Order: sequence, then C-alpha cells, then structure tokens
Amino acid sequence: MYKQILHTPEGVRDIYNGECRRKNKVQDVLHSVLQSYGYDDIQTPTFEFFDVFSREIGTVPSKELYKFFDREGHTLALRPDITPSIARAVAKYFTEEDMPVRLCYVANTFINHSDFQGRLKENTQLGAEMIGDGSVEADAEMIALVAESLLKIGLTEFQVGIGHVDFFKSLLRESRLTEDLELELREFISNKNIYGVRELLEPLPIAVGLKEAFAAVPKLFGSVDILEKADACAVTEDAKRALERLKRIYELLACYGYEKYITFDLGVVSKYKYYTGIIFQAYTYGTGDAVAKGGRYDTLMDHFGKPAPATGFAFVVDRLLSALARHKLLPDTKVPKALIVYRASQAEKAVEKAMELRRQGIAAEMTPDRIGRDYAAYAKKNDISEIIYIEGQDLV
Repeated sequence: MYKQILHTPEGVRDIYNGECRRKNKVQDVLHSVLQSYGYDDIQTPTFEFFDVFSREIGTVPSKELYKFFDREGHTLALRPDITPSIARAVAKYFTEEDMPVRLCYVANTFINHSDFQGRLKENTQLGAEMIGDGSVEADAEMIALVAESLLKIGLTEFQVGIGHVDFFKSLLRESRLTEDLELELREFISNKNIYGVRELLEPLPIAVGLKEAFAAVPKLFGSVDILEKADACAVTEDAKRALERLKRIYELLACYGYEKYITFDLGVVSKYKYYTGIIFQAYTYGTGDAVAKGGRYDTLMDHFGKPAPATGFAFVVDRLLSALARHKLLPDTKVPKALIVYRASQAEKAVEKAMELRRQGIAAEMTPDRIGRDYAAYAKKNDISEIIYIEGQDLV
C-alpha cells in the first residue's frame, strides 16, 4: 500500500530542491518583465463552474477536462486554461474601467491528455492579458513582451511565429465546407501537408482560385517577405485586412528592436477556438512544442456579458525550463549557505550565530549535533559552503 501512495498519478510530478529553486527564479525574472510593462497580478480559482470552459467558450474539449460536482450538484472543472477565468474576473470586477486592463498571473492548468501522448497533465503557466484594447499596438506589445522575457532569461535563439486567424477563416467562409471537412482541412494545413489539401479539395465544387489559395497556405511561412507572397492568396477583404495588420505589427516590433526574432505563418491553427485575430507561438531549438503561445480574442468577453477586445499570451514554464536546460542556460540559484552544528547546551549561541549570518545575507541552517552524522557529505549534497561547530559539553 505504501509503495503505491508514494507515487504520483500519471501526468503529474513532484518538483523539489534545485529544480524548484530554478523554476521559481525563472518565474521571478519573467514576472519582473511583465510588471515593468504595467501588468498587475491576479489570482483566479483553481476550479470554476464548468460553463467557464464549455464548448461555447472555445477552450479544450470537454473530454479533456477534469470535471466533478460540488455538494449542491453543480458541475465544476479544474481550469485547463487561465484566459477564460481572467475574462470572467474582468467582467465582474472591472466593469467601470475605461482604460485597458493589464493583468498577469502564474498558475497551474490541468488537461486530461490521452495517456499515449506522454505529456504532463498539470502545467505551470505564466502570462499576461490586456483587455479593453483592440489596437494593433496592443498586439505588438504582447509579442514584444514574449521576446523581451526570453532575452531576459538568457535565451537568444528563438523565433516567434505569427499568424492571423482571419486569413484562414475568411477562406473557409468562402468555401462553405462541412464541419468534418473543415476539421480535416485544418489538420492537413497544420501539418503542412499540401498534397493532403489538394486531394481533399479536388472533388469538391469550390472555385479553382480558392482551391489554389488553400493549397498555398501551408507554404506561407517564413520571414516578413512571405506577407507579400500571401497577397496573391488573399481572395477576401478579411484576408487582406489580416495581412495589413501583420505588416503593421512587424513595423512596430522593429521599433522595439525585436524584428529579427519574428517569422510569419499563415497556416498556424490553435485548439483554442476563441482566438479572433493574430495568433502566435514562440519556439526554440531542441523543443518540439511552443514555449509560449497567445493571440487576440475579441469575442471571449461576450460570453461573460461584458463585450471588450482583448489579447494575451502565456509561457508554458515547465517546457521553457526544459528548453533552458538543453541550451545550458538554467539560472544559478546558489546562495552562500552555512550549516551550524551545536550541542544542546549551546542552543542560544547557535541562534545568535545564525541570526548574525542571516543579517549578512548568508543562509544559515541549524542542526543539533549527533554521533555518527556525516556533516561534510550533507554539506556537499546541499551546496553548503561552510560548517560551523558551536562547542559545548553534551553530545547525544
């Protein structure tokens, strides 16, 4: 029995000692960047009413939610995503605010992935949301925050890929595909499968120009020059406006000085259906999944009765730590640390010494002396640089 309960369930894990210190350090650095842009902290509940994350909201599928009931019979869910929770909170507490609301957070999310996917089911996210500003400048600020944060923690080899939901959606609206065909087409485009796109659309009664536009979408990724090539596929006014917005975002990011970290991908899709405008993901070498993701969600607030434009992003902290480890960029969290070993009769002197060291910025750990303890081995294992013995008469 004890062996079983010592293990964590599949998809979750313990984080302790040096790893936990490094995680906290990275979070502190990221958080300081968000605060420097004027973002205030918010904490929302770990679980909410199921409707906050329902299919109509556009978050993860219901089967991937951890659902349970309270004693009144209400259906509750562990949050799979923090953005809907913040949207709810803003609708409740910031109704009279006529300036953009800037909020940041660090919290864990819970998604019940299929076992074979091998992904963690509990992840820490740290991110920011700006609600009440529909401008292109707000979009650029979000992407600049991502770039500046990654640079602040020492990561220089990364790219932020930006797309626009309306570019692809406008083509879909013209095509009038069924829901099943649309899902299949999304999958092909997400996987850059041009042949799959052509084979799927070939027998359908869709204009040839539209078919060619869909087939070109998987190839529309790369530097800013790709936006000019995308003009030929912009067969709707919404698509043209999407491209103009992306061009303006690039100009603003150049003003920030982060243009070299920017690429564009007109075929990027997200499982979160509440995105309405730009969508972006940050990648670095050695990681298959994005370390940060975000976008514009101008209709999400509608579901909570307070319509407002909004944009935001989140770092997947655990994934980011893995990337930093591969790049050998994990922060040094060592601090000067001393071990004070004392006899029972000298406890007062030990306390005085410990307080003196702590005032000097040295971490001081106290322990009563015991026969047979290997203090040197303990100090080496725990990065303790000095052992101080407080002498006395008694020894147990």
